[in-house]
Amino acid sequence: MKKDIEIPIAKNVHVAIIHEWNDEFLEKNWNAYLINDRDSKIEAVIAVSNGYEGDRKTSTMRHGLGDIPAKSFRKIEILQEDILAFNNEFFVTFFADDKLYEKRFLFEKYSISESNLGPVPVMELEGIMPNNI
Repeated sequence: MKKDIEIPIAKNVHVAIIHEWNDEFLEKNWNAYLINDRDSKIEAVIAVSNGYEGDRKTSTMRHGLGDIPAKSFRKIEILQEDILAFNNEFFVTFFADDKLYEKRFLFEKYSISESNLGPVPVMELEGIMPNNI
């Protein structure tokens, strides 16, 4: 029975942290984005985020992002400076090709910093992705 269960692997979907200017607060903030680098749209996207460090935890935030077209991105949330000292996790679920996909992204504590900036697909900006930390 277990051999009949297909668990699809989510490819070309990323979470990136971008350090960008915020006109409202007149300062640079870290923002989390979901990037769809696929050739087709992803549907009913949900991102769940939380942070932890030992016994300390942040609130769990749930974000309904809707459908995201191919080769595009959508902002998930702003990251407060205080939580950069935490491990920050993002669980993303979405539908594509009539299947449900799930992927986990982990940004280890203190990894969100200017020294870890690298190229980010689709957005054509410098940012932080789990694979370039």
